[in-house]
Amino acid sequence: MNNRIFNFNAGPAVLPLEVLQEAQAELLNFQNTGMSIMEISHRSKPYEAVHNQAIADIKELMKLGDDYEVLFIQGGASMQFDMIPMNFLTAGKIGNYVVSGSFAKKALKEGKLFGATHIAASSEEANFTYIPKQEDIKLSDNAAYLHICYNNTIFGTEWKYVPETNDVPLIADMSSDMLSRPVDFSKFSMIYAGAQKNLGPSGVCLVVIRKSMIENLPENIAAMLRYDTYAKNNSLYNTPPAFGIYMLGKVVRWIKNNGGLEVMAKRNAEKAAIIYDAIDNSNGFYRGHAQKESRSFMNATFRLPTEELEKQFISEATEKGLGGLKGHRSVGGLRASIYNAMPKAGCQALVDFMVEFQRKNS
Repeated sequence: MNNRIFNFNAGPAVLPLEVLQEAQAELLNFQNTGMSIMEISHRSKPYEAVHNQAIADIKELMKLGDDYEVLFIQGGASMQFDMIPMNFLTAGKIGNYVVSGSFAKKALKEGKLFGATHIAASSEEANFTYIPKQEDIKLSDNAAYLHICYNNTIFGTEWKYVPETNDVPLIADMSSDMLSRPVDFSKFSMIYAGAQKNLGPSGVCLVVIRKSMIENLPENIAAMLRYDTYAKNNSLYNTPPAFGIYMLGKVVRWIKNNGGLEVMAKRNAEKAAIIYDAIDNSNGFYRGHAQKESRSFMNATFRLPTEELEKQFISEATEKGLGGLKGHRSVGGLRASIYNAMPKAGCQALVDFMVEFQRKNS
């Protein structure tokens, strides 16, 4: 596979090579059905087995029991910004949000359309360079939930703890670090993740939700925007994003086969350290955006002395087979997304390039 680059895109992002090769081998004839997985009925036994195995593997990795539902929903994580307040922000309740980045801010904006909201904590005053500490979080009275974005892809920050909410349901957008490390997932009432960063291709959003959250939902919500619609029908109320679920299932199985979340965490910490050490040892040529204690293991964000050098860096890196390093348009600079599927060799290749680029341009 010599024509494969090291893909640092933030999402859609790198997938494990073994998973891509498996899917390639099965693409024309899935399990001797004579059809592609994309052609099979979502009501058929071969597809049902794929669907249910993915659910079982996710719950096993997360160490969750039968008090949680695993749902597959379309519309990406962005649709969850609306579904959450539609389902849970009932009369007299207040949606609480920690604003720690761009997507957390978007979630708050959508929440305001459906009811009362409260900013429990924010790092916007520092251009989202850090994750608020526990003591910074001030919940309102009558809180319906506390919503947090666990990893901020654009700004390169990541939560290192699970906030204590004193029985207020905790909801987390884990789109960019889902299944990248062990977390006490049972402390969350709901977790959701757009698949296209760390779980699979775009088109499916994974929702893991405590069953008690969806027992008494308001009646006036459209069927496709109700969590209980998906729970009661095993996410098969209508045709699901079958190929995305199939690929997500393969990625989850790949995580299991490669040692689970403990091994992922160790690998991801080592990969991130390679890049952050290069930034910290560059005598200021490379400047990290995130404060050190909030640095993400998934998205390393940094700047160079000038925007001209940043453009040159991206151009030369691309020529060297290091793709997707341009930072988000809202913050500029560089961003290396190093999800589970990024090999350590990719991080080392990037650092080797960084060192040589600095030598030539200092």
